[in-house]
Amino acid sequence: MKSNYLLIIFLFLSTFGFAQSFDIGGTVKENSSGLSIPGVNVQIKNTNKGVSTDFDGKFSLKGIPSGSVVVFTFIGYKTFEYKVTASNNNMSVLMQDDAKALDEVVVIGYGSQKRREITGAVSVVDSKTLEILKPVKIEQALQGTVSGVNVTTQSGSPGAALDIRIRGIATNGENRPTTIIDGYVGELGLLNPNDIESITVLKDAQAAIYGTIGANGVILITTKTGKKNSKSRISYNTYTGFQETSQKLNLLNATEYALLLNESYANGGKALPYTNVSGLGKGTNWQNEVISKGVPIINHDLSISGGSDKVTYAVSGSHLDQEGIVGQSKSGFLRNTARVSLNADVSDKLKLKTNVIYTYFNRKTLSENGLGSVLFNALNIPSTLSPYNANGDFTVVPNTTGLGNEIINPLAQVANTNNDYNFKKLNGNFGLEYKLIDGLVLSSSMGFNSSNSKSRDFAKQISYGGKVFDVVRSSVTQGAVNDNNYSFDAFATYTKKIADHNFVTTIGNTIFKEWGSGLYATGYDVPNNSWDYADISLTTGILDAKTNSAYSYDERRLSYFGRMQYDFKGKYLLSGMIRRDASTKFGTGNKVGYFPSFTAGWVISDEGFFGEDKKINFMKLRASYGTLGNDQIPNNGYVSLLSGEATYVFDGSLVNGTATGQIANPDLKWEEARKFDVGLDLKLFNNKVSIVTDYFIDTRKDLLIPNIPVSGITGNYAPGASAPTVNAGTVRNSGLEFSVDYKNKFSENFNMSVGYNVTFLKNEVLEVNNGTGFIEGGSFGVGQPSPSRMQVGLPIGYFYGYKTDGVFQNQAEINAHPSQVALGANAAPGDIRFVDVNNDGVINSSDRTNIGNPIPTATMGFNLQMNYKNLDFAVYTFASVGNDMVRNYERTLSDANRLNYVLDRWTGEGTSNSVPRVTTGATANNVFSDYFVEDASYLRIQNIQLGYTLNPEVSEIVKITKLRLYAGVNNLYTFTKYKGFDPGASNGNPIGGGIDYGFYPVPRTFLLGLNINF
Repeated sequence: MKSNYLLIIFLFLSTFGFAQSFDIGGTVKENSSGLSIPGVNVQIKNTNKGVSTDFDGKFSLKGIPSGSVVVFTFIGYKTFEYKVTASNNNMSVLMQDDAKALDEVVVIGYGSQKRREITGAVSVVDSKTLEILKPVKIEQALQGTVSGVNVTTQSGSPGAALDIRIRGIATNGENRPTTIIDGYVGELGLLNPNDIESITVLKDAQAAIYGTIGANGVILITTKTGKKNSKSRISYNTYTGFQETSQKLNLLNATEYALLLNESYANGGKALPYTNVSGLGKGTNWQNEVISKGVPIINHDLSISGGSDKVTYAVSGSHLDQEGIVGQSKSGFLRNTARVSLNADVSDKLKLKTNVIYTYFNRKTLSENGLGSVLFNALNIPSTLSPYNANGDFTVVPNTTGLGNEIINPLAQVANTNNDYNFKKLNGNFGLEYKLIDGLVLSSSMGFNSSNSKSRDFAKQISYGGKVFDVVRSSVTQGAVNDNNYSFDAFATYTKKIADHNFVTTIGNTIFKEWGSGLYATGYDVPNNSWDYADISLTTGILDAKTNSAYSYDERRLSYFGRMQYDFKGKYLLSGMIRRDASTKFGTGNKVGYFPSFTAGWVISDEGFFGEDKKINFMKLRASYGTLGNDQIPNNGYVSLLSGEATYVFDGSLVNGTATGQIANPDLKWEEARKFDVGLDLKLFNNKVSIVTDYFIDTRKDLLIPNIPVSGITGNYAPGASAPTVNAGTVRNSGLEFSVDYKNKFSENFNMSVGYNVTFLKNEVLEVNNGTGFIEGGSFGVGQPSPSRMQVGLPIGYFYGYKTDGVFQNQAEINAHPSQVALGANAAPGDIRFVDVNNDGVINSSDRTNIGNPIPTATMGFNLQMNYKNLDFAVYTFASVGNDMVRNYERTLSDANRLNYVLDRWTGEGTSNSVPRVTTGATANNVFSDYFVEDASYLRIQNIQLGYTLNPEVSEIVKITKLRLYAGVNNLYTFTKYKGFDPGASNGNPIGGGIDYGFYPVPRTFLLGLNINF
């Protein structure tokens, strides 16, 4: 009987235990949008049992005891805990955004760090921002979103390069930051924006870990990867739209032009060219002829990602096709990309990472940004001329003195322009991580870039009426270029915690090699004078002069680096790093450089004396100082090479040959950047407000100055020859950065985020030791001195010319003023009055002075995002204040067309004190002066977008986890007083930038897009 009781008790307990064990499951979604979240870690608390949600956000666990606590964790969201009972084994979990956890881990180079522990000036742009901005090129996403970063366009033509400047222009050489893609050196502008997970910008001494390539700042790109334990996720994004110009210049119509020309000829004592203007009307609007409307742009992007508990993968492809608003297909750009990312846990200790990207693009270009460009001709050709003559052929612009010999019909120019550029690139990396012992991880990575490009440019035999652009003999120029590099990184990271002391030590080395070659050749007499036959293999003509060229290069860099990161209780933070680089770009004695840096931080809000102030949730003071380098110069500057041209006498005959090119400088070495930064990070009002402010000083020493004057005996004026490059300059950038972000969820249906950032910058040249004390650059008009300079005590590239003081109203004012005849002509009433800067009683070249600065005093961005139920709205703006621009797109010939501001010209005493008279006679009005320098400050609405996401309950019926439609406008409007096409454009030259030669305008783009996730 006793045994029966024991059996009954055993069965009861077994039944009880079985009854209290459950199979649980459910779905995890975003609280704000209701969208499923794949990859969420679902763990039974205090056990090793767990799983990750699949692509649909679903999970299941079997045999979970009653009372167990299920913990849900995912980066960017608050940790959520759920207690298992008999009544709640089917869960519907809503996870909330965690402002503290967003971007918690930040890539800093050869490792990562929690945001709260970062002691350098680091900014991050995430994939959500990229999704809103829809940039064609990644660089555009940094404009207005990151303080201290300024992005300028060299042209609005599709595929044109963009210039990034981090904390100002520090050198007259290469100013672009280095881009590191998943650990290897890459090219930012070639990436598909939808492949990017995050962009990290290192702005201060934190970048010293990269040594000679870190002086201009470093941009770290992290690409997207798959999630563990998730089903395949398919994402398709597409947009299509049309483009138009964002700005047109106000030119004179035919009647206004004829009347003005008559007045000009009359003032010059010449017969009137138009005796009857009544039937001219408005004439031809040449801007409308060359700038098109409704120009298409289309983009497709498809990605597939997922993973198991050991392997994750991501595969993507994209296609972009964009025509130009000037010339349409003649300035088109097509880009295709493909990417494969694979990560695998080979064992518990060994991990494999791979990422390979293929890029192909085709680009066609028109003549732009200079004398004789398409837009230059469109602005200067008279509106009285028709595009076509009576036979339907292009009208020929008369070759007269008043129109010069370079203004031609821009439509004919577009039609006769034929070129093609094809580029293919394969790049990526392969990496291994091995956990040797607890806390010690060994890492190695091989990164590579291999690209091939082919170019073809056809010059059709054509006559424009005796102009300089006439082509007497048809020709085709073809080029083939191969560029390669690889980097091998091997480093060890050791993490150790001793009581409240935390240490992270990293040591390693990098081997970098780049090599390549190029070949260019020209063939003459193309069959049928046709683009269809434009190939060197088909040409039949020969030329006595050299018609081909080639080059090859092989450069290497060997580096060792180390970094120690320390913190005590997460409150006191220290970091020290040093890098040793040896580069073959420099000669014996200068190959090796050492680049140390130190950073420190103090989390004040963790101190006991700080109290429990709920208004200030986080406060960190940080500082950094270090030395970085810049070796981004042409190769082999320290040796003499036979790269020039010369003519020799052999056997009594002149023979073309080769001569020494750039004069060697064996003492050449890298530029040195000394960076100082002190910053403060704040989070306020329950983490709703974030404030980051930095004060910085960046001093660039040993600038690599080209064209140092030397003796003419060396023959450095021969074709292909040049003066040496010498370390002979110092430039300092100093400034203040401030950014504030506000995020708040006002209700279950409405949330908003607002961001504002501003950067104040001062640029000053401290030293120029090239013999003359200054360096000139840029060009203005025809035959005039260079308008830009680099000179001690002034900003790099400042404008150097004459100051003006209004317009002479009568002869008495002229008689009382110093003579201006040295500028080219005696002054007359209605002419510009120049200032005698040095007070020597005469106006001459000695009176030239600082008349403008192309570098903005301040740049800022304002960004707003709002979500209401299924609607989302975003607007991004950017402003530049204090930058000047030179108006150099007007030809000063008497018969060229003009902008309509000339209608306010001086026509008699008291009529105008700002715009001079018009005349065909000789004047000094066209010499470079502040009359041609304008305030180019502007505010631009960069992007505005409205989207609607279909209710997940509806979209899931057809197995779609997300369906979003949106409409947006890029480059909506620019508020500015500048008369030209784009106040934010630049030609990329530190000395000579800010000079407008007729910039191709950045288009306004209207987009309609669709995002679908399966």
